Amino acid sequence: MKAFLLAAGVGSRLRPLTDKIPKCLVPIRGKPLLEIWLELLQRFGISEVLINAHAHADMIGEFAARRFAALKVMVSHEPQLLGSAGTLRANREWTGSDPYFWVLYADVLTNVNLEEMQKFHKERATAATLGVYSVADPSRCGIVGVAPDGRIEQFIEKPKNPSGNLAFAGILIGTQTLMDAIPDKLPADVGFDVLPQLVGRMHAYPINDFLLDIGTLENYERAQKSWPGC
Repeated sequence: MKAFLLAAGVGSRLRPLTDKIPKCLVPIRGKPLLEIWLELLQRFGISEVLINAHAHADMIGEFAARRFAALKVMVSHEPQLLGSAGTLRANREWTGSDPYFWVLYADVLTNVNLEEMQKFHKERATAATLGVYSVADPSRCGIVGVAPDGRIEQFIEKPKNPSGNLAFAGILIGTQTLMDAIPDKLPADVGFDVLPQLVGRMHAYPINDFLLDIGTLENYERAQKSWPGC
């Protein structure tokens, strides 16, 4: 199985940490976030990873090649940001005829059991399975409404007036149906441009494992204290 690891964000909210290194290489208790992700993917049998990068793309490629020679890692350099969905569309050929694939946001710190989530997706065979979790500030997230059977019946990215606090966790399993829903524009965003189109054809997978978006200095400092490891 293949995985997109979205790592092209400039990390402006993590400065000065990201002045000289990409956001995906900031250390969590001494270990780069990218290393944590690649170890997790390797543990659950994912053999091919595409990492999109904007700033410091060479640094990301060199790190992955040096530490994870057994993984097939491709770094897709984006001189101009394509957006999360634009990256998927630009690299659609890489997925080939695979019926499904992972889309993972590299600024998420987690030890989620990917095997269990994959099993959940295969049993339901919908257009996408979204990892979801409860958040304290839903106005900063993609908020989902979920039916009793787990089907997603609403998705709103960064709502001004959130109707709940169940949020997209930045971890999803996509299909070719999701690829078909990506608009022909750049940049294109998964949360704003794609997932709202698939309402009724996605399921929510509750994540009860450790999960923290480290996109801010506050959450980054919290990660140093709370990260239990994989």
